[in-house]
Amino acid sequence: MTKPTIRAGIIGTGFAASFHVEALNKVACVNVDVVGAYSLTLKSRETFTRHFHIQQYNDLESLMKDSDVIHVCTPPNAHESITVAGLQHDKFVVCEKALTGFFGEGIEGFHGDYYPKQAALDSAQASIVRILDAEQASRGRLLYAENWVYAPSIQKEREIIEKTGAQILWIQAEESHSGSHSKNYGRWENYGGGALVGMGCHPLTAALYLKRVEGRSRDGIPIQPKTVSARTHAVTRLEKFRDEGHIRCDFYDIDDVAAMHIEFDDGTVADIAAATVVIGGIRNYLRVSANNHVTYCNINPNTAMLTYNPIDQNFRDIYTVEKIGTKQGWNFTSPEEDWFTGYTQEMEAFYRTIAFDEPLESDSTLAANAVSTLYSAHVSSEQNGVAVPVQSYGTPN
Repeated sequence: MTKPTIRAGIIGTGFAASFHVEALNKVACVNVDVVGAYSLTLKSRETFTRHFHIQQYNDLESLMKDSDVIHVCTPPNAHESITVAGLQHDKFVVCEKALTGFFGEGIEGFHGDYYPKQAALDSAQASIVRILDAEQASRGRLLYAENWVYAPSIQKEREIIEKTGAQILWIQAEESHSGSHSKNYGRWENYGGGALVGMGCHPLTAALYLKRVEGRSRDGIPIQPKTVSARTHAVTRLEKFRDEGHIRCDFYDIDDVAAMHIEFDDGTVADIAAATVVIGGIRNYLRVSANNHVTYCNINPNTAMLTYNPIDQNFRDIYTVEKIGTKQGWNFTSPEEDWFTGYTQEMEAFYRTIAFDEPLESDSTLAANAVSTLYSAHVSSEQNGVAVPVQSYGTPN
């Protein structure tokens, strides 16, 4: 049987965009034609398109016209406008995380530390509604690119929950590392916050997803977040912070350490940690304590492969694992990092949804609930950790 060909356009040409193109090259269910890429930054656009041997587009409209699917890989402050435009053109939209947020648009002298967080939450929720409304009116669909949902360990836990009727009692999860690759990271106006939003969105969404799986598999109704308590801190902006050169610390108005405690509407809980003050590589894990089992999802690092290298220079041309500070000594070398982190499976699943209308695990309502929880968490942190209600959005379609 001849596989259909689907045309994909890449918007944004940074670190995330590279992940998308590399994952698209591995999609097996359809033929993906990456027609080209567009970015506001000419130098980045030229370098990216030359590296991947794809066409460079000079305007967004032309790329959308030539694409069936657009991949939104820009900083989050551009997600809403591009996503809504794509949906209005009846395109499928694969949008990076976080889906949207609050970016201080039009506020003179904006500084994330001091802006009222309830107003930030209200703005983020208004953005959510505009995106959901655009999807509702579109023949296209929003596919939320949260790779944690598709990580093999998370999907195996989904199977366990569904087949055993498990009740999840407590989830612990974390994403931490030494700082973002993006030069634009560090200012709230670009990314809508710091560690809480930028790192915390990943483990949070995985936790929300698994509770949704539990509810729909047992009762047909997703279990939703009810309240969140949180604290955020800017440790690297402390006057007495001592910079040894291992941790990114050029931040203007964002948090670099954050913790959230979520209570779901069934009374069970999750604790999420996020930070950009952790050296030694990325720490991505999720642990489930259920009424009939315990699962540790070790996304990164994991022990699928361990290497010992006595001299750093030996591994000069060998990639081991993301954000590792040195390749000398023992390394948690990842033989297929994209696979372990879910990027490969994510794109395969998305294009099966696009081409064959297969069920979508990471959809717009999951994305909306993640954003709503994150900005409610900022309101809680501003109030020194009091529990704040979370507005949930719809049921998965």
